[in-house]
Amino acid sequence: MKFTKMHGLGNDFILIDLPESPQLEAWEETAIQMCDRHFGIGADGLVLLFPVDDADFGMRILNRDGSVTEQCGNAIRCAGRYYYEKNSSAKQTLVIQTRIGNQTVSLTEDEVCVNMGEPILQGLEIPVDLDLERVVKQSIDVNGERFWFTAVSMGNPHIVIEVEDAATFPIEIWGPLLETHALFPNRANIEFITVRSATDIQMRVWERGVGQTLACGSGACAVLVASVLNGQTETKAQIELLGGELTIEWNQENQQVYMTGPATFVFEGEWVSS
Repeated sequence: MKFTKMHGLGNDFILIDLPESPQLEAWEETAIQMCDRHFGIGADGLVLLFPVDDADFGMRILNRDGSVTEQCGNAIRCAGRYYYEKNSSAKQTLVIQTRIGNQTVSLTEDEVCVNMGEPILQGLEIPVDLDLERVVKQSIDVNGERFWFTAVSMGNPHIVIEVEDAATFPIEIWGPLLETHALFPNRANIEFITVRSATDIQMRVWERGVGQTLACGSGACAVLVASVLNGQTETKAQIELLGGELTIEWNQENQQVYMTGPATFVFEGEWVSS
């Protein structure tokens, strides 16, 4: 089985071309094996690409633990770049079918811009176990500590927490405790941020089903939306992650969130299952 390894700001994926839409349950164990960094190829997730009728192609994503995720900004940038480079007839603007619907991707020589859609802000739809129109500056208690969070869904749930210094915050302690908190029925991605100016945010992320990663595209989108809701930033800002920077814009006219950043090839190979 041939594969391609790619990354978006260090958030890395294994991409596989399939002749038809996959049965995701059958890929759970394969995803775990392939993504293992010691006994497999090593990646944060497995991306399956396949032909569809209503878009240029379809994609589905499995996390490193074998669970299926609805959305991943870095993965869709990688998928767009992969398809464009591998298909001589590909257009610079592509439509990709995902679990949350069709998404538009525009490619330049150096970067990929993705329309990530309109953020979901209602508590029960994110989902967060709070029946609120907007989940902004809500408190949560974990192991005797209280945090204040804003919740946003970009097709997948994100919990944004401002801390004094995101660079040194012990994410490995609090990330897993917050991910699995009872307030989040589908678990959640947890973003710890420090707002440095109206156009500059530092972010670290604990991803649901993966752990700490170097970048999270949908998380960066959620961070920008949360920061705007809290009156801290403009509607366009640079999000600094461990793996590099993304430019995020929340267009106030159409309410769509746009993410721009790189997608990089690493290597190709053939997987021989044991």
